[in-house]
Amino acid sequence: MAFCSHNRIFAHMKKIKGKDIGLFLAQVMLMSLIVLSPGLISYLTTSSMQQMWSALLVSSYWLVPATLVYLLNFYLLVPLIWARRHYWLFCLSNIVLVFLFNAHIFIKDIGAMPDSQLAGYISFATVALLLNLLAIGIALSIRYVMRQNEKRQKNIEAELTWLKSQINPHFLFNTLNNISSLTQIDADEAQDAVMQLSDLLRYAMYETNKPKVPIGGEIDFMRNYIELMKLRCNEKTRVDCLFTASNPQQEIAPLLFISLVENAFKHGVNSNEQATIDIRLTQEDNQVVFVCDNTNNPKPTRDRSGSGIGLDNTRRRLDLLYRGHYQWEQTVTPENIYHVKVTLQI
Repeated sequence: MAFCSHNRIFAHMKKIKGKDIGLFLAQVMLMSLIVLSPGLISYLTTSSMQQMWSALLVSSYWLVPATLVYLLNFYLLVPLIWARRHYWLFCLSNIVLVFLFNAHIFIKDIGAMPDSQLAGYISFATVALLLNLLAIGIALSIRYVMRQNEKRQKNIEAELTWLKSQINPHFLFNTLNNISSLTQIDADEAQDAVMQLSDLLRYAMYETNKPKVPIGGEIDFMRNYIELMKLRCNEKTRVDCLFTASNPQQEIAPLLFISLVENAFKHGVNSNEQATIDIRLTQEDNQVVFVCDNTNNPKPTRDRSGSGIGLDNTRRRLDLLYRGHYQWEQTVTPENIYHVKVTLQI
């Protein structure tokens, strides 16, 4: 049993990261300042070294034990015992810790004390106990908040991964259908389309695993995608696109606008009617503006497959990644043009 406990402690120590060391140092510095501040204040007000040392002894008498109890709870007892729901062991461990670190306060010969001193001693012991209980409570509270933040971050990452996984199959299936049709019309053009698809897949599989990618890569990806999607368009559809980036290395979340592009082709193209698709992206300093205008040719009521999913996914990803740093416009103009504009601060 002791061997297992040692293994848990060693495993916990292996998980220590740079940010944990920084947090530990920050906590030690803050607590040192709290312990030393009475002495410093005493010296600044009296200019007496003797008064300073007296104040330091008093603050150390009360605060050092509580500080040690806090640190041991924060880094060992809470993550290794409380988090595993061994509450009785957590309470027992803290009873031992509080008693050991405050033995100079708790171990007194009460029977030999006069009644006038006994009341004062009980008050001092109670204050010491409350101070240590407060240290334990603070350690538990901070760990709880940190754990909730970690859970929320993991949930956000999982949802982002799911949302991105919904994007990749859509453009893959659409493109494969286009190439399949093209092989029967123009084999050479179909071969070029396969190469473009290969570039798309390479980018989607290997480059977009990072939280952020250069905006230049995103632009190349959208250009290739648009060229492939134009294969499904006839002479009645006009497609214009313009991409400008003052700094192609500026980073942005991957595949952020591709659903909007896909939506424009899916709901804007009608082989029997005139249609236009106008896609623009500009990046200047820390601002990205993406605009997509397409003829509004909604699917028939009986065919609503995929309707709105791309837009919902995009908005959800923007909320998760850039909340408070983006603006969204979505309208249908009097000229029956479906308009989407995203202004993003990156």
